[in-house]
Formats: sequence, C-alpha cells, structure tokens
Amino acid sequence: MSKKQDILHAATLLFASNGFKDTSMTEVADMSNAASATVFYHFKSKEDLFLAVLSSVKDGILDEFSHYFREKTFATGLDMLEDTVSFYLYLAGNKAEWFLLLHRYYPYKLAEGNAACRRSLEDIYNCFADIFEKALVQGQQDGSIGTLAPRKTGLLILSTVDGMVRFKNCNLYDAGALYNELIAVIRRVAANQNPLT
Repeated sequence: MSKKQDILHAATLLFASNGFKDTSMTEVADMSNAASATVFYHFKSKEDLFLAVLSSVKDGILDEFSHYFREKTFATGLDMLEDTVSFYLYLAGNKAEWFLLLHRYYPYKLAEGNAACRRSLEDIYNCFADIFEKALVQGQQDGSIGTLAPRKTGLLILSTVDGMVRFKNCNLYDAGALYNELIAVIRRVAANQNPLT
C-alpha cells in the first residue's frame, strides 16, 4: 500500500468514527505513520482529504458490487433481489467504516455547496438503486416479481435495508436479528402483496 493509500485508509476510519469536525490532520498523520507535511503534500486541506476519502469509498463500493455480480448468476429476478439485499448487509458489516461515513451528517451538508461531493454521493446511491431496480425489472420479465414501479420500489427497498444498517451502526438494534423478516417483507413487496399481512 502506498503512503497516500495509508493516509486515505486512516482518514476513512477517523472520519467514520469521529466525524469530520472531530478529526484532525495530525490524527490522520499519526494513524497512517506519515509526517504531517506528507499528508498536506497529498491533500491540501482537510476538506480535500475528505473528498478523496468519499471518492475512494465510492470506488470501493462500485468495485465490490461489480465484482460480486460478475461472479454470480441468478435464476430469477427475485433471487437477484434477495441476494443483493444479503450482499448489501454483508458489505455493510465487512466495510462498516464506509457505511458509518455515509451515515454521518457532514457529507450531505458539504454536498449542498460542493459538486464533487454531491456527485460522489449520487453515484453511490444510484449504484445501489440501479442494482435493486435491475433485479425488479428482471423479475418482472421472468414472472418472479409482480407489476410495480421498479425505480420507486428499488428506492424503498434500499431505504429499508440501509435503515437496518443505520440501526446496527448506531447500536440501536441488531439488523441480523431481523434478516428473515426483512426477506419475507421484500418477497411480499416484490410479489405486489401487502407486506404487513
């Protein structure tokens, strides 16, 4: 790993756990075993470093999903939808720092006035929504999923799954304990049935 990658990795962990405001460039330098001058050589400011971290997280998420779907085949769209939910939860546990970072307030506040930050966030969430939508469309074509609006339904499923990750990350509730119920609700939604009965 290069020194720049070491810095990005340390900054990701610190921004995810402490937030933007409570992370100092000195802490990043210490955690990455780099001189402060080296950190500032690669990243001109803390905001510049944060944007690089967000871009790195975006690339990591896109790579993980791309790799996952290159190696998988699905008999039906419903199978793809269920596997996507499972992989999302797996990735959120395996790369918790990425999701902790995405669940902080600062990225969205920065995105209000920073086009690069907004693009990174949009790319991340569009990636997730596109995958759920693709599964729903495939399922409608193969008959495993009922007639519903794929994009809107994909966004609702994403919101539900991501909400469970937030519960877990905030230590409010163990998302794993709801996994079977989550899949049952998604099956009912996908079949265009009332999910609450």
